[in-house]
Amino acid sequence: MKIAIITEEAPLPIGSYSQAVKANGFIFVSGQIPIDPKIGEVVAEDIEGQTQQVLENIKSILEAGDSSLAKVVKITVFLKDIKNLPQVNKVFEEYFEGEFPARESVEVSRLPRDAEIEISAIAVVNS
Repeated sequence: MKIAIITEEAPLPIGSYSQAVKANGFIFVSGQIPIDPKIGEVVAEDIEGQTQQVLENIKSILEAGDSSLAKVVKITVFLKDIKNLPQVNKVFEEYFEGEFPARESVEVSRLPRDAEIEISAIAVVNS
């Protein structure tokens, strides 16, 4: 059984996908870009601010699905410029404590809304 997760505390989908899907004890969060859900726009221009906004969006989605950032097991980071990875790592250290999730980071030529970063995540549901 799968359940779509939707919360207004994160940007609503702009296409034919769910913010996340809960299935078999996991939550699969769709790629999130740094849109502030209150105004529907990318608000930060620097990579640190954009990374923070993306992680806040993911945090809200996970909480709506009965999970949390502490339960994240896998993350995929898409960057317009891989040289920004050290700054992304610093922000990750603010959001993840203890054991970090598994992760891959890839450089891409372009992201929706000309964002600098997009992140997807997989987390365990609270038991």
